[in-house]
Amino acid sequence: MRPARFFLLCIVLTASLHAADWPQWRGPSRDGVWSETGIISSFTSQKLTPLWSAPVGAGYNGPTVAGDRVFVMDRVAQPEQQERVLCLDRTTGKVLWTHAYACEYRDFGYPLGPRAAVTIEAGRAFSLGAMGHLFGLDAATGRVLWSHDLKAEFNADIPLWGIASAPLVAGDLVIVQAAGRPDACMMAFDATTGKEKWRALDGKGSYSAPKLIGYDGHDVVLAFTGNWLAALEPETGRVIWSLEFKPAKMPINVPDAVLDESGRHLFATTFYDGSFYFGMNRGASPPDLLWRRQGVSERKTEALHCMIMTPLLRDGHIYGIDSYGEFRCLDAKTGDRVWSDESLLANGRWATAYFVQNGDRTWITTEKGEIIIARLTPEGFERISSAQLITPTTELRGRNHPIDWSHPAFAHRCVFARNDREIICVSLAAESR
Repeated sequence: MRPARFFLLCIVLTASLHAADWPQWRGPSRDGVWSETGIISSFTSQKLTPLWSAPVGAGYNGPTVAGDRVFVMDRVAQPEQQERVLCLDRTTGKVLWTHAYACEYRDFGYPLGPRAAVTIEAGRAFSLGAMGHLFGLDAATGRVLWSHDLKAEFNADIPLWGIASAPLVAGDLVIVQAAGRPDACMMAFDATTGKEKWRALDGKGSYSAPKLIGYDGHDVVLAFTGNWLAALEPETGRVIWSLEFKPAKMPINVPDAVLDESGRHLFATTFYDGSFYFGMNRGASPPDLLWRRQGVSERKTEALHCMIMTPLLRDGHIYGIDSYGEFRCLDAKTGDRVWSDESLLANGRWATAYFVQNGDRTWITTEKGEIIIARLTPEGFERISSAQLITPTTELRGRNHPIDWSHPAFAHRCVFARNDREIICVSLAAESR
């Protein structure tokens, strides 16, 4: 084989393997898109059988997958309070290494365990705990490369429900929503050394993860903090544009802000403040607010008051879960409700489901541990097939059933899911490979 052809083949194979991973929050591009083929079109049983399961402690954060390894965080209370980063073999579930550190949970609600997904990039794992412990780890061994205590070092104002925003890697930087003070709500660190490189934005932090988006011909960091919706230059932290965001009651920005396919429109939603739809501009001009919908209360809502899940924006429509679990479709141009559905979730405060798009089908996992293959169109919610994926184990006050609020990972034709007791891997392959 000629060297040029061999080199091209290596590139293709490497790209193919990388595309099968789920190395960070909401997938390879943080957009909830799963591009694998050769997966099942329906379930053959009502309860799925895992290829493997492994015990874990409590936590809300979802797994990530890179190569032959799975990463997840948890919390144990005995013999001392610790957060842990676990690395498991992707094919067997065997624990390959554990990085544990003392971490006493103080002064935040729902102190079950870590929230933020571990980010994997270039052989390194970047984890961020609920109290602000940030680590750069060797992904192969778990060796600590560098670390920061955001609260102790940067006076981080830990949000009411703990730090939940997954680290973002951009070039040779790790970017986090640090909630630091002063003017350090967003911070960047050298991915190799951990040295601080820049800080940006004042005000409180939120729970929404930063992401890279294409804007005016360049990649920028989209940040949705407790007080700002902003675009930052990844290399320097320079604020390209910003919109002040004044929450009605408190910062509770959990869902990510999402762009449509064209990159010309941006949708954001919060539990108390409702829905915001923007038209993107160029240069330093901030987006234009095209419409906003806010209900009179958290129960009497109009468009979408999402709490935890990130909505799906595609083909001129917005699909999401409202404040008490009602599944809704909106006309993106106006915010008008096209349809609503109450068959997916039982009515309950903060009822949650997660959407992952694969071709024309949406894979939905719910807080009840169910997994659904669906088709979402302006005509309605079509449930193609469903099964029980995992047993919910988290008790939540005000609910009559346990819940599971951990976003699964879809990688290597499998789904990886966790509750407060175990992490499992279930094959979704259409046939044996």
